[in-house]
Amino acid sequence: MPYKNILVGYDDSPYSRAALLETISWAKAHGSRVTLVHAVFFDSEEFSISPGQIEKRLEKGRAACELAVEGYSVECDTDIEYLVREGEPRDVIPAVAREMEADLIAMGTYGRKGLRRMIMGSVTSGVIINSPCDVLVVKKRCEECTGEYNRILVPYDDSEPSKRAVGKVADIADADRGAVTIIYVVPRYEEMVEFFRTSSIQERIGEEARKVVLAGERIAYEKGITASTVVEQGNVADKIIETAKGLESDLIVMGSHGWHGIDKAILGSTTERVIVHASVPVLVVR
Repeated sequence: MPYKNILVGYDDSPYSRAALLETISWAKAHGSRVTLVHAVFFDSEEFSISPGQIEKRLEKGRAACELAVEGYSVECDTDIEYLVREGEPRDVIPAVAREMEADLIAMGTYGRKGLRRMIMGSVTSGVIINSPCDVLVVKKRCEECTGEYNRILVPYDDSEPSKRAVGKVADIADADRGAVTIIYVVPRYEEMVEFFRTSSIQERIGEEARKVVLAGERIAYEKGITASTVVEQGNVADKIIETAKGLESDLIVMGSHGWHGIDKAILGSTTERVIVHASVPVLVVR
């Protein structure tokens, strides 16, 4: 079902304002509830030096949210609410999402220094990893935000997370009548086997790839969506990004798998690389 309870990580930056505009478009289409969440981090050392600064920052956050609510509420069918909390944004935003039983967090790409970094900053990556719900990362200027997606690309590998991503696209595509493309990327041949390439092995890989995309296409069809399919071979993230650019996709929808290990502050290479380098919004489905 469409998202009904959306949180927007808001810090009054151009990217967070863009996330809010995207959210408003979704809310208008589905009658969703929208809540801004502004987190104010103030470490203990800084607080001991300037104890009066914490309230000033909280008040500044409240003022920014009030201006946003005042400026954008008229565009929604329902009032926009806001919360200002003390703490790290990467911790506060997921925590509020749990409290309010949100089904989507929308946020800009703040928290990083430059779009070309291979590792995202703690805010964006931390929210995605700790979120109890789907996360939309908006990478547009405010004037480009419409909340409508006419060409949606869905990376699919027959895993449970990718199956959920295809299922979620049905809600979005139904609302906006968008075209859906399912892509499966066969990892580089040399990375899959340690022996010499043969035509029979290549043929077998091609057959398996076709089975994968057909499975994704079947899920889409069962959800009422007609999807086209693409099979590529190479670096998974790079091929997703290249295909999205070639198809002029305006949204990428991905499953939430791909990050493992002790340090959960860093996302898995595929998801992270797509979010960092793709030029369109990315919806991470849990």
